[in-house]
Amino acid sequence: MTHPWIPNSVEYIKKEMLKVIGVDSVEELYSDIPESIRISRDKWDMLPIGFGRSLSEIEVYRHMEDLFSRISSPRIPPFMGGGVWPHYVPEAIKSIIFRGEFLTAYTPYQAEISQGLMQALFEYQSLVAELLEMEVVNCSMYDWSSALGESLLMAMRVTGRKKFLVPETMNPMHKSVAETYIWPHNGRIIDVSVDRETGYIDTRDLESKISDDIAAVYIEYPHFTGVVDVNVDYIGELAHRFKALYIMGVEPISMAILKPPGALGADIAIGEGQPLGLGLNYGGPYLGIFATRWDRELVRQMPGRIIGLTTTIDGSEKAFAMILQTREQHIRRAKATSNITTNEALMAIASAVYISLLGRDGLIELAKHIWYKSHYAAKRLSELRGVESPLLKGEFIIDFTVRLPVSANIIRSKLKERGIIAGIPLGGHAWFRDSDILMTVTEVHSKSDIDMLVEAIKTIIEV
Repeated sequence: MTHPWIPNSVEYIKKEMLKVIGVDSVEELYSDIPESIRISRDKWDMLPIGFGRSLSEIEVYRHMEDLFSRISSPRIPPFMGGGVWPHYVPEAIKSIIFRGEFLTAYTPYQAEISQGLMQALFEYQSLVAELLEMEVVNCSMYDWSSALGESLLMAMRVTGRKKFLVPETMNPMHKSVAETYIWPHNGRIIDVSVDRETGYIDTRDLESKISDDIAAVYIEYPHFTGVVDVNVDYIGELAHRFKALYIMGVEPISMAILKPPGALGADIAIGEGQPLGLGLNYGGPYLGIFATRWDRELVRQMPGRIIGLTTTIDGSEKAFAMILQTREQHIRRAKATSNITTNEALMAIASAVYISLLGRDGLIELAKHIWYKSHYAAKRLSELRGVESPLLKGEFIIDFTVRLPVSANIIRSKLKERGIIAGIPLGGHAWFRDSDILMTVTEVHSKSDIDMLVEAIKTIIEV
């Protein structure tokens, strides 16, 4: 088959090349590789990947891991998310961000002479703005939790109020960081009840707690529990009725198939950029997404910095400039809104590369793929005796809650002995029991991985 981008794929050229180097076929070039580990044409129809289909990068990676597992223990991706998630990172990302132009010049202190770097950051802002349907994006924060803390401080500056409403099931780690941010400013976080059957915000409890002294209402979308709340439109309307800001914390890949925060009336959208090509990295560095709708007061109160597009003085060429830099290292000094974001520029570029590689259709396909896999896993787990899966009945993606017949910590410990890292125990969080666990499934989990998890839990339960 001739490939339009590879001129040497033309058959007569290949034959001439083989003749010059003295071999009869392409297969003969691989004669030093043992037959047992080669994928030959006559074996394609016996492989689960299908006959005659090209392999994706992740499929090649998993195939190699399967081969290595013959001499070592197989590695199963962790079924654990809740804020950062296991995703596949294309090799192209590492190749690009490890270039010296980006790796050693990760932040533009002498901004206008770093045109290439600033263009990359401008593209990150533009891509995220399109994904979230928000109008202004900075570049960028440390992670979701610090972006949340900064958004609450920003809401206090804009509204002059100090109270915040959040779901009682929100990510406890994010909540802890947010409380640390607002404590010196006498800020206060108030929990709003969540329906124990669906996982949606209890709108009646929200209505009873919102008042004229609320600075902002914060909602996770999806929730920490993975549930996609159906009340997000109404929550925003209610917040605005009391002149409070509406802050949405989002998981970015799911935004490809969910209604984005900009279309839901969000004043501020924050989130974790880690799924966009950053991997798990032993805990960081990650990337805090921070976006606002266009409003002069909101934009001027944004933390961090914004890269803008302009032209050279004579108008002949495009040029990039740092149009907002409210960090204390720059011109704002004591009036700075934040002193963070420096070392996340490289991560922002990685995310820009990731979004560009997948494109609109690729992100949609990926999000659907994850939705189907997470639902398959939840259904398989529901077939086990004494297991309720999903525990919360609202629509979900990526993460979902499961109630086990025994302690989640016991199940998790025994799974770990089998080389499986599974879930986040929920006991002690909100109203969850010790037998409740938050499970995660993404594109890196194969059907066999999920089936292996289910069989392992079944064995543990039945012992």
